[in-house]
Amino acid sequence: MFDLSNRIAIVTGASQGIGNTIAKVLAHSGAHVICIARTEEKLKDITNQIKDSGGSADYISCDISDGNHFTNSIKTVIKNHEKLDILINNAGITRDALLMRMNEEQWDQVINTNLKAAFIGMKAAIRPMMKNKFGRIINITSIVGITGNPGQANYSASKAGLIGMTQSIAKEVGTRGITVNCIAPGWIDTEMTIDLPENGKEELLNRIPIGKIGKPEDIAYAALFLASNEANYITGQTITVDGGRVIN
Repeated sequence: MFDLSNRIAIVTGASQGIGNTIAKVLAHSGAHVICIARTEEKLKDITNQIKDSGGSADYISCDISDGNHFTNSIKTVIKNHEKLDILINNAGITRDALLMRMNEEQWDQVINTNLKAAFIGMKAAIRPMMKNKFGRIINITSIVGITGNPGQANYSASKAGLIGMTQSIAKEVGTRGITVNCIAPGWIDTEMTIDLPENGKEELLNRIPIGKIGKPEDIAYAALFLASNEANYITGQTITVDGGRVIN
């Protein structure tokens, strides 16, 4: 089960955190993974780690908020491998501020990286997936795209937008062998959450019935399932991976 042999996968934001772990898990399951992020040194490191453990991987250094650069990167993958089977839109940034203090640059940076880039990636990937009558698109959203969060109007809007866009595109391509789904992580132990204040961490932990912080592997294995043949009847869904977090 969950065998990705001969599959070609792109993972954005693969240089660290959740994306790093997703890339490793997909490669361990047989996929050839193209890791995409901005920092070339980190990309070299993750690619070498995958190869050293017996997996197959390459990398492309790319700022996905640059639409032309991201589109051309996907075209390069398709040219080199003659197909693209799996696209994981994972890359995301935060620029937190209360709305009254948030400037347009903070808004645009988050929307362009978290939402617009996913649109660009899916647009470039869907045609070759249709040609092969197979595709798995997985968008990493967030629980705050469902609940909202003070000081994160831009981030919450980008993640809520991903959910709506996923549902729409799933309806467009469902008859072509392509599934489109979201994973909404809760509190996951990554670089993005490491700076949370201790009192905030305690409050969050009290709202998680499982009683612990999630790990990147928890998201990566959900992505592996959705990328597999075994998930061929699941599309347009948002799967929350949050330890049963109590919303209210």
